[in-house]
Amino acid sequence: MIDINFLRAEPEKVRDLLKIKNYDLKIDLFRDIDSERKTLQVLVEDLKGQKNNLSKEFGELKKNNQDTSELSNQLKEIKKRLEEKEDSLNTILSGLRDFLLDIPNIPHKDVEPGSSEEDNKVIRTFGDIQKKDSIDHLDISSDIDIESAVKIAGSRFAVLNNDIAKLHRALISFMLDIAEKNGYEERYVPYIANSKSLVGTGQLPKFEDDLFKVSDDLYLIPTAEVPLTNLFADSLLEKDSLPAKVTSHTPCFRSEAGSYGKDTRGLIRQHQFEKVEIVQVVHPEKSDEALEDLLSNAEEVLQLLELPYQVVQLCGGDLGFSSSKTYDIEVWLPSQNKYREISSCSNFTDFQSRRSKIRLNDDGHKVHPHTLNGSALAVGRTLIALIENLYDEKELILIPKPLQKYLNKEVIKVK
Repeated sequence: MIDINFLRAEPEKVRDLLKIKNYDLKIDLFRDIDSERKTLQVLVEDLKGQKNNLSKEFGELKKNNQDTSELSNQLKEIKKRLEEKEDSLNTILSGLRDFLLDIPNIPHKDVEPGSSEEDNKVIRTFGDIQKKDSIDHLDISSDIDIESAVKIAGSRFAVLNNDIAKLHRALISFMLDIAEKNGYEERYVPYIANSKSLVGTGQLPKFEDDLFKVSDDLYLIPTAEVPLTNLFADSLLEKDSLPAKVTSHTPCFRSEAGSYGKDTRGLIRQHQFEKVEIVQVVHPEKSDEALEDLLSNAEEVLQLLELPYQVVQLCGGDLGFSSSKTYDIEVWLPSQNKYREISSCSNFTDFQSRRSKIRLNDDGHKVHPHTLNGSALAVGRTLIALIENLYDEKELILIPKPLQKYLNKEVIKVK
């Protein structure tokens, strides 16, 4: 949630900043709602004052055994009016909250204009890409079983068997070990989150269609970002406790609303997939530096696995709702002859901390810290990249040296 005081003070500036995200801020509507809110708040406070004065006067009359009938009628009328105006104020405040929750985060000054991913800027590349036949991970290994998953749960799920399942597990352990080395404390978190938590990180109310709802107020998590960030919700943090760095491996659940017909083959776009997520909570002055640190932590995984990738900075039109600045890491997939996203590393500035009521005691001043998160990495897509890039085009998948200790083998036989 953006700072309402900034919006009140400079609505035109906020509107212009948000244009880069292709968001049309309705300034007149905001002013109308906020003006009515202010009028009602003044009226409510005035009625409360009248009620308190009449109550004191009523008490004095009662104490002196004097007639209170006229005062009682006045008090009853004031209470009735106060109740009506408080109801109106609550309605306006609810509307104002809904208005604010719909506004995306303000983009960082480094974010460039653009309408789609085609306008994203390549920052750097790593490794040499290999041009191979268009054989993909499903063709390489029969241990990725889509048919059984369809029988169990429907499309966009997978069953992994034997050494491919072990390789998947090895990747998770490897990623968590790298995160720990880089200073992240591991957490085991719920795979279900309430609506308050999802509002806090920005998935609700705007993206409810992307979630799997399991009850009136509970949803399967779309990413460990939700529970990890909400570990700090409704908290006052001390300056010397920052940066706070936490990590978790979780399954992630997404309905993939609006993506029908895209990436329907294999493990690219699943309803259920695994990620190792890294989250930082930092002092507001440190978040630019922290984003670069978090990005390097995610890149390290691919570098150690010697998988080719590129880093791109997202343009305004491709920037996420909650993000102020985002780098995507895209790994090379030979079967598609292109780079595909494997991680997004984002600085949310104070957007999530305002929504989640995370505060920082900064030498006696209460401020909102900045939150950041990234995937380090999406496990399924890393698995695809390993299979396709390290397949010897005969019968073996070569296991990168850092993973061999987790599997106790150097190769996986396929076919």
